[in-house]
This record gives sequence, C-alpha cells and structure tokens, in this order.
Amino acid sequence: MQANTPHPGGPRLLADIGGTNARFALETAPGSIEAVQTLACADHPRFEDAVRAYLGASVAGCGGQVRHAAIAIANPVDGDEIKMTNHHWAFSIEAARYALGLDTLLVVNDFTALAMSLPALQDADLVRVGGGAARAGCAIGLVGAGTGLGVSGLVPSNGRWIPLHSEGGHVAFSPLDEREADVLRFAWQRFDHVSAERFVSGPGLALIHEALADRAGIALASALAPSDVVARGLEGGDALCKQAVDVFCGMLGTVAANLAVTLGAQGGIYIGGGVVPRLGDYFASSPFRERFERKGRLSGFTARIPTFLITASYPALQGASRLLADHLADHPARLHAVPSTREAANASI
Repeated sequence: MQANTPHPGGPRLLADIGGTNARFALETAPGSIEAVQTLACADHPRFEDAVRAYLGASVAGCGGQVRHAAIAIANPVDGDEIKMTNHHWAFSIEAARYALGLDTLLVVNDFTALAMSLPALQDADLVRVGGGAARAGCAIGLVGAGTGLGVSGLVPSNGRWIPLHSEGGHVAFSPLDEREADVLRFAWQRFDHVSAERFVSGPGLALIHEALADRAGIALASALAPSDVVARGLEGGDALCKQAVDVFCGMLGTVAANLAVTLGAQGGIYIGGGVVPRLGDYFASSPFRERFERKGRLSGFTARIPTFLITASYPALQGASRLLADHLADHPARLHAVPSTREAANASI
C-alpha cells in the first residue's frame, strides 16, 4: 500500500494522553498524520468527552467516519479498566469503544507507543550524544523523564519489533557516590520506597535541588519549580541549581546504562520525555554520557552503545499508528467490519 493511498476503513484516530494534555491526530493514509490538536485534559470531564470534542472539530475534511483508534496513555494498561494516576479520568476501554462508535479502540502505555516509533525515526528526528554505533538486529532501549520516568524497549522477533510493557521507572534508585547517597537519605525522610522516578523526572529535579540545599545547610524559602531549577542552572548564576541539573543528568546516565546492560541494548538507547529537550545544548556536555559509560567491568560494553535524544514532534503518535496497523493486520475482520447504525450515530456525537 502506498503512503498516499487512504486507509480502507477511513481515517484512524491517534492520541497521546498525559496527565495535563491530550494530543490527538487523524491518520488518513499510512504515514499521513494530520489535524494534530492538543486539548487540556482539565477542560473535559471524561476521556470520551475529549475524544468527541476533537472529532467534532476535525473529522469533516478528513475522509469520513472514524472506526479505528489507538490511544497512548501515560498510565499502566492492564485489562479493560483504565484509571489515570496523574489525572482523574477513568474509563472502561470496551465501554468507551462502544460509546464512541468504534470498531477498534486500542489503548497502550505511552512509552510502549513511543518505543514503536524508534525504528522509523530519521537522523533529523534525533540528536546523538556521545559515541558508539548501533548493531542491527539487537534490542533497543528507551527512557524518558517527564512528569514521571518512562521506560520501554524493543526486541526483534521474526522480522518484527516487540515492544516491552515496562514500569522500569519504579525500580529502586541506586546512588553512585556520597553526594547521591545524601540525596537518597533526604528522600527517605519522605518516602518508604525511593524509585529512580523520584529523582529522574520533572518533580525529581525539584527534589534534588531541595536535597542539595539541605546537604549544604541552605534554608530554602520554598521549593523551586522544576522549570526554575533548569532556567537558573543553565543561566549560570545559581550554583545550587546548576549542581541539581548536573546531578539529574548523571542519574539519568546511570538509569540508561542500567537499562542498556539489562536488555543488552546494542541497538542503542533513546531518550524521550519532556525534560531533557529543555536542557538544550547543555545536555551533550552534561555528566550524562560520562555516567552512561561508567559501568565498571562493563564500561567498554556501554561505551559501544550509542545514545540518542528524540527531537521528533509527534513520535508517540507515530508509534500508536504502528501498533494499530499491527493490531488490525492480526485481526483483519475488524478492518472490514461494517459499523452498526447505532455505532455510526454515536461516532458523530
């Protein structure tokens, strides 16, 4: 099928839903992602309301009724019931499918979708950090710091990529040096279990800054927002914020290296999420890559693995498209099903 040949079942709905925003798009043909729109989750009482709001404004000029959808969501997906951890939306996948008049509603973890986009990313979608060279046919790793810490990967199997459904951001944090041990001890005062996500995330930047202030005997009037820690650290006038950003990048390097040796990810490690792109050019010279290669007896192994920062605009939507295409290929009857009158009516609500 050519890239400009419309999907036989009409345009497909794609979405990437986080705790704050929901990004929607329509794929009218393979690789043709159009009508991208971002809606604030708080503006819509339910998941279904956000979908209807988007479809009501976007479907008219894109080739007809939507019958198939893939939703990437920042949440574990295990069974039919979805209850978001960083927002109040909760829904049954099957009930939402029926209410929206869809033949297919595929719901996947957002980092599973992001992982599926990796083989299709081009050089222009990536920034290489450090050396190394990817080996064809080997596992690929993915980590990303945002509101939380996402972890996934891809394993090759019979000519296809199998995405990993992982909650690896919740592994226990392991400090590398005495400074990080002090940061960990500070966090233990608040949390029984301190995961890697507690530090390697947007909120983690603020927690690192608080911990370093406590270590230095500095009394903070109030905790800084993560964006302020980054801005002050990169401007060069605030040594404590700069130290916090350095510590964050070093911790991310350790997390990425742990994933690399766990998966044997000689196909490369990719960095996603919203935090690292905000670090700009600094990230390439940060402690990240040095820490990634600092792996004791396996330092030579990690040094040979390339690391890439993802800069593509909508990679999770691309991955959701790939997962939906694979799902429909495995269930061809759904692709050619004729929607019922009631389902067709609901889809236009």
